[in-house]
Amino acid sequence: MPKIRTHRELEVFQLAFDIATEIHELSKEFPKEEKYGLISQVRRSSCSVCANTAEAFRKRKYPGSFVAKLSDAEGEAAETQVWLDLSLHFGYISLADYQRLNEKCERVIGKLVTMSRHPEHWSVDGDRRVGG
Repeated sequence: MPKIRTHRELEVFQLAFDIATEIHELSKEFPKEEKYGLISQVRRSSCSVCANTAEAFRKRKYPGSFVAKLSDAEGEAAETQVWLDLSLHFGYISLADYQRLNEKCERVIGKLVTMSRHPEHWSVDGDRRVGG
């Protein structure tokens, strides 16, 4: 298995980044009155999944910190799903967009949970990364 050198190479990060960029584009079409409400919240939470995943990757020397940051990322992904639920409910996004993004969020959550359950696969031993 090739060595993962940066968080950008993680599948979970790439998927979360795709979600965040797609949400950013979709939310440009939301009503202006949502600028400081739903738009701000859904963008923030989706971007936080990426940021927390990147932080976790840098903290993998310390299993407790690694798992805590992954848990934060998982929570942000779940929060993003709530904002997507509301966006669909208010008619700001289509059912197709909702289903696609929600499914991607579920995949991100699944990957984060798997990483959290097996932090030893991601640990750093000097320059050698185990299981990564």
